[in-house]
Amino acid sequence: MGRFQFLEAVLSLGIIAGMLCIAGNVQYQIHKAAHGGPKHIGNDMWDVAMERRDKKIVDDKLYPVSN
Repeated sequence: MGRFQFLEAVLSLGIIAGMLCIAGNVQYQIHKAAHGGPKHIGNDMWDVAMERRDKKIVDDKLYPVSN
């Protein structure tokens, strides 16, 4: 009877791990549906500003304004 006591812990840990996986996947799917792609890790205000700056520089090089 004592040799199956570890199953109590394994069952609880399995439920916790499963719920964490489900929660993470739900967040991923909601963000993907809302924004059209996966979330970029470490994408803060600085990164967004640099992406805008880079896009503006590339657009200016590809499509120069003629006066």
